[in-house]
Amino acid sequence: MSKTQIGATTLIYPMPTTLVGADVDGKPNFLAIAWCGVACSQPPMVSVALQPRRYTLRGIRQNMAFSVNIPSVELVKEADYCGIRSGAKVDKVAACNFDIFYGKVEGAPMIEQCPVNLECRVVQMLELGSHWLIVGKIEETHVSDDCLTDGRPDVDKVRPFIFIPGPPSRYQAFGEIIAGAFSVGREIEA
Repeated sequence: MSKTQIGATTLIYPMPTTLVGADVDGKPNFLAIAWCGVACSQPPMVSVALQPRRYTLRGIRQNMAFSVNIPSVELVKEADYCGIRSGAKVDKVAACNFDIFYGKVEGAPMIEQCPVNLECRVVQMLELGSHWLIVGKIEETHVSDDCLTDGRPDVDKVRPFIFIPGPPSRYQAFGEIIAGAFSVGREIEA
């Protein structure tokens, strides 16, 4: 198989679509980001990468807290809006008709309409260049009751979607199941 070099780029698939929330000057705000991932399992932590000009970063610094909200495919317009408009200029909560709630972490607003919400306290902030990497300890995870099967989150009910960088940039729903994890690899030894 031949390969084409395309230069150093952040080409990691899939990129989850998330809405990162923080109170900015006491008012909830959300930013759509795809650069979000698991950072640690014990204690549970996530990382998010934000450009320094982002209004939401101001709120994260003010409160040393943030939320990660996982929108369902039904919220694709709202998620996109939160990525193309600045909370410094518009009230995204009002524009998107978000119902906001708070949990254990002050300054970390969450969106009721999102099936999964993580409330986080900042553990570390690293200035890396074009982005700040924020690592947050997850203090609580909230999952909508209708997205559970036998008490566990069910991805088919959550219906998250991913961001595909362009051109053309787009959002895509998850696809088909292709194999069972922690089992299909055993066929190599058979």
